[in-house]
Amino acid sequence: MSHSSRSTAVLCSLLVIALAAGGTACGGSSNPLADKPYDATGQVSLVGAEDGHKADPGKPLEVRADGSDRITDVTATDAAGRYVKGELDAGGLHWRSTGALAAGAHYTVRISTEDEDGAQGRRTIGFDTNPADKLLRVTFGPQSGTYGVGQPVTAELSMPVTDPASRAVVERTLRVDSQPSVKGAWYWVDNRTLHYRPQEYWPAHSVVNVSATLNGIKVGGALYGGPSKPVRLTIGDRVEAVTDASAHSMTVTKNGQELGSVPVTTGKPGYDTRNGVKVVLGKESFVRMRGTSIGIAEGSADSYDLPVHWATRVTWSGEYVHAAPWSEGSQGWDNVSHGCTGMSTENAKWFFDTVHLGDIVKVVGSAGATMTPFDNGFGDWNMPWQKWRQGSALTAGKREGTSPADAARLRPRM
Repeated sequence: MSHSSRSTAVLCSLLVIALAAGGTACGGSSNPLADKPYDATGQVSLVGAEDGHKADPGKPLEVRADGSDRITDVTATDAAGRYVKGELDAGGLHWRSTGALAAGAHYTVRISTEDEDGAQGRRTIGFDTNPADKLLRVTFGPQSGTYGVGQPVTAELSMPVTDPASRAVVERTLRVDSQPSVKGAWYWVDNRTLHYRPQEYWPAHSVVNVSATLNGIKVGGALYGGPSKPVRLTIGDRVEAVTDASAHSMTVTKNGQELGSVPVTTGKPGYDTRNGVKVVLGKESFVRMRGTSIGIAEGSADSYDLPVHWATRVTWSGEYVHAAPWSEGSQGWDNVSHGCTGMSTENAKWFFDTVHLGDIVKVVGSAGATMTPFDNGFGDWNMPWQKWRQGSALTAGKREGTSPADAARLRPRM
């Protein structure tokens, strides 16, 4: 044996002694954790979803050990990166999903195994799930665009959802992300309609992105979520108009600075203007107003049929802020309208040009009832925040700050 050979042999012997605890020697690795995982195809199988078969999303996903290996870990994700929860039995022979699969989705299952000597095996399996027979679709409103600080977000469902657990599933997938972030919540107006609003008005010049991850998600029974189109709202300046019906005046502010104050007339007794916060729904440079549209009999003492200019709508039933040149003598002094807020043509044009969809129009000091939250426009802001939270499937009955949804909203953003 040459000197170099003897030296190498001695070195190897020393290394074997020194590294015996780690199981490493010159002739190669005997540590199974250091070796490249072997192909465990013959050791494990995916029950009911191999060989091109589509899986039933309503049934659990199962992985079974077929050989001498035991299963050590299973991860299943869809194309969107969503994980499927599951449980592995104590013996490592069987893994079963505990979370629902999405319908019409592609999944990748990664399985780790271990043989009796501790060597590691791997197998990756891809499969698809069958599409759903019944799809729940969501349509967000309003359309993408620029709106005022009072604009709520709406979600219209394609079919009713009544079960509380199913409502919670739906609500968890509805995302409203704003910059800067704000605290907000969804409210189930009825079985097919939800509204979202922050605790306070949207911050001026914020951006609101609305989307859903409902597609493919099991809502309940045979009902699964369908695709939806996201919307993006850009919030403008904070424009607020406050009408004091008892003082017969309206004051308009922009970002806290007064733009102007004008004399007005509001609803007379029996037609009192609604109190509370309303939101601009639309603007019409000309509209024909008839008393019959609000139940006034044609030909009666209160009957009217008038051409109206610069009309800003605040309720679906026909309450406007508009030009009323016929009542200028009463503006600033008396309330003589049938519920609308009237002003001079010049002031109505100024108001029409100043406000935008989603801006706030608030009435105080009227003998009328308070604007209802949902059935005649956007009166959402008239509901106290704590009561609003009770309309959410996720926060109802919970103290603020204790639910997962609250925790996510309150967590600082990196």
